[in-house]
Amino acid sequence: MSNVVPVRLVAGCLLLALVACGEVAKLPASAGIGPKPTIPEPNKTLIPTVHIAKAKGWSEGTAPTAAPGMKVNMYASGLDHPRWIHVLPNGDVLIAESNAPPKPEDNKGIKGWIMKMVMKKAGAGTPSANRITLLRDANGDGVAETRSAFLEGLNSPFGMALVGGNLYVANADAVLRFPYTAGATRITTSGETVATLPGGPINHHWTKNILASRDGSKLYATVGSNSNVAENGMENEVDRAAILEIDAKTGAKRLFASGLRNPNGMGWQPQSGALWTVVNERDELGSDLVPDYLTSVKDGSFYGWPYSYFGQHVDDRVKPPKPDLVAKAIVPDYALGAHVAPLGMVFYEGKLFPQQYAGGAFIGQHGSWNRKPRSGYNVVFVPFANGMPSGSPMEILSGFVNDKDEALGRPVGVAVDKAGALLVADDVGNIIWRVTPAGS
Repeated sequence: MSNVVPVRLVAGCLLLALVACGEVAKLPASAGIGPKPTIPEPNKTLIPTVHIAKAKGWSEGTAPTAAPGMKVNMYASGLDHPRWIHVLPNGDVLIAESNAPPKPEDNKGIKGWIMKMVMKKAGAGTPSANRITLLRDANGDGVAETRSAFLEGLNSPFGMALVGGNLYVANADAVLRFPYTAGATRITTSGETVATLPGGPINHHWTKNILASRDGSKLYATVGSNSNVAENGMENEVDRAAILEIDAKTGAKRLFASGLRNPNGMGWQPQSGALWTVVNERDELGSDLVPDYLTSVKDGSFYGWPYSYFGQHVDDRVKPPKPDLVAKAIVPDYALGAHVAPLGMVFYEGKLFPQQYAGGAFIGQHGSWNRKPRSGYNVVFVPFANGMPSGSPMEILSGFVNDKDEALGRPVGVAVDKAGALLVADDVGNIIWRVTPAGS
């Protein structure tokens, strides 16, 4: 016990040093956005940049700022760390109230302790509710009047997919199947395990999203890496930094795409039918690197992690190098900016917004911790034409960080409701926001 206090004091001092670290971005945020972002030389520092907004939450009567021509209202509040949203065909909205599962082998040592403190400051240190809540707006006024505990006793649930009479839920370590009846407000039957997913005592990136194929025969599951750049060993990265394809009937799974450090939101692009995802790239190369991105995902493709980033830019921290794999690394389609932390992504197929939004992607950007000045902490829209991004991102929701550097909220999952409005999960404000055109 005699060493506990000194170690924590040292760690605390290191944390202060991290916060005060002088490394700052040399490029404007816009340089890291688009199909051909600027990729500067790495700016490695002895102590990584840590610049995170302390979680505070919204005060009464306050809300994010909607883009000109749009308005935002509170769809539901008082939730417990809402992360992901799934809209059912009858208009009911499912919310995964979830946080990280126990990860005894993740972030060990002083650096690990510091990172846990940073995550706690960001509002991610609370126990997981392990619940999916159903919200219902029966009168169509854009506010949920009722809520019910739809599924409980889960293990850090995240992604959801409805196929026929089956609801699939991605826990931190498995995909489960539950029988679903339209209009039901609660499921009490035990879930059937369809397929296991990489979990275990490290489970560094624990969020697992799922998306059903158009015919419902396959499920696509995102699995983030077990490290920043393979520092825990590649033996702990099997079927990670990847999208897995799962047969919905048999549970058989295979590697669909790899080298994606931490993919989360997915969608089928309406014009091309291609699978797209958003990806959180690696940290600790400076405030200007590496751009997170939005990309189409091809079967059998490799996107670089951990050996390279944004194509063939080699990360020399990874030993031994793999030049043969780097040569195969695909350049992502569209950079979103360094450290913006894109999580939610949904293609717009509704009718409520103007035609310019048709087929484009709304993206929830959780916000940076490894960049000065901060990036993300907003919801953006990337327009598409002929199945590809066709312009600069438009900021849809902002104002999540106040002038005191406090995070009033942080966007995560995004979805389009039955009326065509945009729903945004805010895991610091514990709110679901609803965005509509101002005249609607």
